[in-house]
Amino acid sequence: MRRNPVLLLWAVVVMAVAAALVPLGSAPARADPPPHPVIFVHGRNAGPGVWDGMRADFAAAGYPQERLHAWSYDTSRSSNEALAGEFAAYVDGVLARTGAARADVVTHSLGGLPTRWYLAFGGGTGKVAHWVSLGGPNHGTSLAYLCALWDQGCKDMTPGSYVLTHLNADDETPGPTRYATWWSSCDEQIAPVSSTALDGAENHATAGCLKHNDLLTDDTVSQQVLAFLR
Repeated sequence: MRRNPVLLLWAVVVMAVAAALVPLGSAPARADPPPHPVIFVHGRNAGPGVWDGMRADFAAAGYPQERLHAWSYDTSRSSNEALAGEFAAYVDGVLARTGAARADVVTHSLGGLPTRWYLAFGGGTGKVAHWVSLGGPNHGTSLAYLCALWDQGCKDMTPGSYVLTHLNADDETPGPTRYATWWSSCDEQIAPVSSTALDGAENHATAGCLKHNDLLTDDTVSQQVLAFLR
């Protein structure tokens, strides 16, 4: 059967017009990029399990489990001579496994010191997008003198230590990394409690009277950290 060329031409015109009139809202939605992988870093004499509650909050907020990581380390070792390099290797491993260009780092207490050294002196600012300190001894804590004689991690936390003197000598928040801290007026481990705040960071006083380890499990702190990372 012979096809009418006029009808064929008309059909092509109709399809072209219909395609041009497709509503903008019906276009396929672009998928949001996956969030940066998050690396949680515990404090002295602790382990990755202290982050279980916050990791659950992050998962409930849409973070895939493969984007949530926790670094385990020997808290009695030197922040600058040993741990910063080990942390650098861990970050590289997370980025390689996830295919991400940068990671976010959330620390508690002593965990802030080796990670800060990595950022300041180990090239970490190019690989870490956001850095968080919960109750960190960023300018030292006098309680660390109680264990400084036999524990290098404690010695690093003493006011005026080699590690803290170098970390705070110039820019406390170097590079393009965004920094935030959370501190509580009821923190019994950080003396003075003002030690946690850093020049150039978003510094937050907790809404309630939280003890040192309560910073790990408080829902308000968790949601505020999530908001900062996003």
